[in-house]
Amino acid sequence: MSSLPPIREDRIIQELPLYFRRDAAVHTKANFHVTVQNACQKPNSLRFTVAKVIVVGDVSVGKTSLISRFCRNTYEKSYKATIGVDFEMERFEILGVPFNLQLWDTAGQERFKCVASTYYRGAQAIIVVFDLSNYYSLAHARQWLEDAMVDNDPSSVLLFLVGTKKDLSHPDTLAQVEQEAIRLSEEIRAEYWAVSALSGEFVMEFFLRVASLTFEACVLAELERNKNKDDDGIVRITDSDYKTKKKPSNCCN
Repeated sequence: MSSLPPIREDRIIQELPLYFRRDAAVHTKANFHVTVQNACQKPNSLRFTVAKVIVVGDVSVGKTSLISRFCRNTYEKSYKATIGVDFEMERFEILGVPFNLQLWDTAGQERFKCVASTYYRGAQAIIVVFDLSNYYSLAHARQWLEDAMVDNDPSSVLLFLVGTKKDLSHPDTLAQVEQEAIRLSEEIRAEYWAVSALSGEFVMEFFLRVASLTFEACVLAELERNKNKDDDGIVRITDSDYKTKKKPSNCCN
């Protein structure tokens, strides 16, 4: 069996990436939590870790383009609606520890909602995407979040509110929509970002932030669960709650 290729240099994270805007960031600290830093310095103290991230939002807001820009640095001009759920796996190295993000790209079309929703469970992070040039997609963001949270614990999920198509928004309209978006992000305790999949602006920075905060949250949660256990000192972060399921057939015909 061939070994995995080395992790890309731009996926190696040693310092906590900066937030997009201070007034729209849940965490404004400059560095990883000291407990996480210490855990990562111990040889073999952390095992291979995986986190599930689901991406939700209206149809055609740019969810697939956002993921494609980050994973493959490409942009598809022709629009193809996601049917059910698509899946990407991205590898990182954070503070010297291998870490994977499972990126679940869910369909925004109403007739595929029941398929997509079966994959919401067990998320460590939820990315709610809207179109900065379409105010109605922002108005629908709250409902998307509520749907995604039905099978998740609000106290253990990181939330991100992402405005796409920044390049298509007139400056005046952008400022107005962003004001509403930041107000919503404060209300739902989500971190706000504005990006462009077309140009790639802030896409890399955003996903590095998602990976870093999710990694930190996973390690802290597992340390808390294990602090009173007398074991071998190894922190185990498992993905048993979100094993890949088979797609239900004829669910939304």
